[in-house]
Amino acid sequence: MTIERYSRIIGTGSAFPERLVSNEQLVQELAGRGIETSDDWIVERTGIRQRYLAEPEVSSSMLGARAARNALEAAGIEAASIDLIIVATSTPDYVFPSTACLVQKALGITGGAAFDVQAVCSGFVYAMTAADSMIRSGVASRALVIGAEVFSRILDWNDRGTCVLFGDGAGAVVLQAADAPGILACRLHADGSQEHILRTAGNVAGGAVQGHPFLTMDGQAVFKLAVSALDAVGRETVAAAGLTLDDVDWLIPHQANVRILQATARRMGIGADRVISTVSQHANTSAASVPLALDLAVRDGRVKPGQRILMEGVGGGFTWGAVLAQM
Repeated sequence: MTIERYSRIIGTGSAFPERLVSNEQLVQELAGRGIETSDDWIVERTGIRQRYLAEPEVSSSMLGARAARNALEAAGIEAASIDLIIVATSTPDYVFPSTACLVQKALGITGGAAFDVQAVCSGFVYAMTAADSMIRSGVASRALVIGAEVFSRILDWNDRGTCVLFGDGAGAVVLQAADAPGILACRLHADGSQEHILRTAGNVAGGAVQGHPFLTMDGQAVFKLAVSALDAVGRETVAAAGLTLDDVDWLIPHQANVRILQATARRMGIGADRVISTVSQHANTSAASVPLALDLAVRDGRVKPGQRILMEGVGGGFTWGAVLAQM
């Protein structure tokens, strides 16, 4: 008889740069550049009150390795037992090798697979889906899935519409093979025809940056697509597990903007008391936002063993997806 194999989250972790920047501090710094904004303007439009920004020497792999160590400690296991590392990032240390290989080196382990996933703000749910599939198929038994970003490196600090939105950080989970379902369902989607609404269209060639090196965004288009996509993929994922939205204990959406979070929850009929929101504390940390929100909610006791959590991502590409997990 074939024994079913599943994956389950057994530990979570976070890491941030040391520099915490409040809206008031950012307003002063931008004023020095001739850019006018205010704490009220930022909070009203985004819900963001502060963010962490990396110093020049701090990289995605450094933050990812720190988050991984915290997740390993929470899981009570040694790094040597990890046979798969997937890092979701749009701000890798290098063109190559992958940020995952650098995290593996920092953890002092070798041999297991290590690779990056690039799906921007959907990256973590894409990486979770890949890791779950690899564990279920027997390719791996214990995985580190990490979202790590230093988005401050690709921001145009003269563009008020984007530079106030993002922060840096890393979140990680440990996934382990199990004989009972932990990851209940995953669904991923993309629409490359919408690539123009959110992108960083530069690249390195011939020893120089070609194209535009900074993030650009059509905010209204992103808002409309994000809310619609998160609602649809959330319903699709829960249905794939044979459940309904009423069976979900916590919604953990990508932490892009408090208005997107609120609109998504209303559309799905999920009350604010069942939504994990950290955008006020961390800003938009792209692929790191979902695991950071999960780790905070696990550590403060809101997310408890046995509860079902719906994690959703949406980002440039245009990409979107969701993972339903039972803790």
